[in-house]
Amino acid sequence: MSILTLLFYAIALLIVAATAMAVTRRNMVHAVLYLVLSFFGTAMLFYLLGAPFLAALEIIIYAGAIMVLFLFLIMMIRLKKLPGMFFPVGQLLPAIFISAGFLVVSSVMVGGNAAGWSPMPAAQASPAAFGVYLFQTHWLAVEIASMLLLVALVGAYVLGRRVRGPSADARKEAP
Repeated sequence: MSILTLLFYAIALLIVAATAMAVTRRNMVHAVLYLVLSFFGTAMLFYLLGAPFLAALEIIIYAGAIMVLFLFLIMMIRLKKLPGMFFPVGQLLPAIFISAGFLVVSSVMVGGNAAGWSPMPAAQASPAAFGVYLFQTHWLAVEIASMLLLVALVGAYVLGRRVRGPSADARKEAP
């Protein structure tokens, strides 16, 4: 078993752990942060498998833009704070272990002895060719995803609006 195989399985295990933590958290901000760790792990897998452009896109688009949008939506709907400690130990320890695991794996990937393994060949698609392929063959899926994000944004806006008392017109009509 080569070092690349071990790195692949370690990253996959960390992604599954981070995603499981994201799904099971009651605090939405913690869930988004675990999801960001999962996206970083997915980017590490893309890089390990010879697709550095997709790794960069994963970090820029998903871990960057989409997660900022999710955090913005969470802040807009004004969730109530759960009682208790701000960071209970039960939530802090898994975050530390998963983050430390990603730190160890990424340091092995970046600082490891490159003579010990042969790198995988890079993907042979330019960004322009990838974009043309994506929007010519999968344009409907891209449009559906953008519509889902728009619906989620409008829904968060509607949920986040303050419930006000009766309007001025309603007060005038009341006897």
